Amino acid sequence: MILVMLGTQNNSFHRLLEEVDKLIEKEVIKEEVIVQAGYTKYESKNMQIFSLVPKTELQEYQKQASIIITHGGAGSIITSLKFGKKVIAVPRKHQYLEHVNDHQQEIVDVFSKQGYIIGINEVEELEKAIQIANTFIPKEYKPNNQKMLEIIENFIA
Repeated sequence: MILVMLGTQNNSFHRLLEEVDKLIEKEVIKEEVIVQAGYTKYESKNMQIFSLVPKTELQEYQKQASIIITHGGAGSIITSLKFGKKVIAVPRKHQYLEHVNDHQQEIVDVFSKQGYIIGINEVEELEKAIQIANTFIPKEYKPNNQKMLEIIENFIA
């Protein structure tokens, strides 16, 4: 099963779900897909979509998933890594009105460069990222609160 997590942002991340749907149609994705869509309204015959689910239920999905595709939210990335999962992260972007700024790009870049996740910049890179995930072995996550604090401080400044 592949879990797609869009977090709880009140902006839509429609383009990511469109890409996942397209990859299911192309049979790049052959597994069941479960989506925690938050405020993104999307209908699909190919995916099981929930708006919001209780934390314990979401964690069960995280534990069962072979791959987690998520937005670039630190919470979604970190909780998935704590379960030892292969994570593909796609940042929400300001230019598409998916977020108020591009801080998720910075978060994805940091985790990707450190070998924890497969970070991509655009949804069109998802097919290649899924292929990479087949052999990707994520680095074991060890919290680096100082680095995360630096990112947040730079964002606020």
